[in-house]
Amino acid sequence: MDKKDNKALLNVKEMCEYLGIGQTKARELLADPKNNFTVRIGNRLYAHKGRLDTWLLNQIL
Repeated sequence: MDKKDNKALLNVKEMCEYLGIGQTKARELLADPKNNFTVRIGNRLYAHKGRLDTWLLNQIL
């Protein structure tokens, strides 16, 4: 089991690996104020993994 599987927050690189997308698209998604999975800590943006999964499922319904 990867350490990433237990993490609640994913940084940009981890989000890219998780979703199979590039950094530019990941940063675009994280910067979108309409999503509910972005967590800002200081200047850094993270994706809340649970909410990201929910958002992703809603995209295909």
